[in-house]
Amino acid sequence: MDVLSHLKTLVSAPGLSAHEAPIRDLIREAWTPLADEMGGDRLGSLWATKHGKGKSPRNKIMLAAHMDSIGLMVKRVREGFLWVTQIGGVDARVMPGQPVLVHGRQALPGVVTSTPPHLLPPGDRDKAVRLDDLIIDVGLPPEQVEKLVRVGDLISFAQPSFEMQGDWLVAKSLDNRASVAAVTACLDALQGRTHTWDVVAVATAQEEETFGGASASAFSLAPDLAIAVDVTFASGPGLPEHKTFSLGDGPTIGWGPNLHPKLHKALADAAAKAEIPYRLEVMPMHSGTDAYAIQVSREGIPTAVIGLPLKHMHTPVEVVSIKDVTRAGRLMAEFITQLDDEFLNTLALD
Repeated sequence: MDVLSHLKTLVSAPGLSAHEAPIRDLIREAWTPLADEMGGDRLGSLWATKHGKGKSPRNKIMLAAHMDSIGLMVKRVREGFLWVTQIGGVDARVMPGQPVLVHGRQALPGVVTSTPPHLLPPGDRDKAVRLDDLIIDVGLPPEQVEKLVRVGDLISFAQPSFEMQGDWLVAKSLDNRASVAAVTACLDALQGRTHTWDVVAVATAQEEETFGGASASAFSLAPDLAIAVDVTFASGPGLPEHKTFSLGDGPTIGWGPNLHPKLHKALADAAAKAEIPYRLEVMPMHSGTDAYAIQVSREGIPTAVIGLPLKHMHTPVEVVSIKDVTRAGRLMAEFITQLDDEFLNTLALD
């Protein structure tokens, strides 16, 4: 499959946390030909199940990647301008001057206002703008804005995507559409290959705010194993080396109390066997991913995390390596084809 083209399509759609319908429709379109049946939970997550060849009842593995993105919501309309609050963790420092799309009674292009430094008091010129001070200008008369925009309307980023370095994609919402693309790549890689277990790809809802989609889906599906796929911090100037990872050198595999140690080892062994490069990512607390909710669902689900290094996280210009996305999908596929009826017995903790 063309991972780059697929990912460009995914980042083109809005789908803010708890309002995922636009991106869910695109994912459903991509996953339906790769699955045997489709479903979902009552919070809006999407499921795509690919049946294994083992004897019924078959074991089940859940691949979870959240589809929701961060953005803004209108909290006040005054004099033709919009004041906002955040959905998810928006980095207000980088918002002035950014293009946005206001999802009112009709879609309205807008821009986050930016005061020229010449007009700022000297003491404010070196200060970051606070979220409460962000204002959206849609370029319409106040009376027209009052008719088209209401408090509670959503605002998504409108920065167009572009490519760098031949392998890097710069785009909004790569957290976590990049991981959705990795799951798609896994489903595609499993076409024509034999696997014993059932595979359920889950595009989870509300990860940026509540982990609700992962919690509801894990409870409903009751998988025997789960892998949460999410982005992690890419390296850059001034960033701590022990917490960041270079782009293009493979995904990460998490290690920590939120994750099952023997499942971690099995994933690492699968990567080594398939000659897929990866890095160890230490997660000393909870992982900050859907794994946090999945691990403690029902009586406990052995869970792992695969991470995709991402630059400029929670901004409209996130950066990911397409090679890392492809390798993460291939790693999951290789691991799944190695699962047999005895695998769960190897996960017993000493």
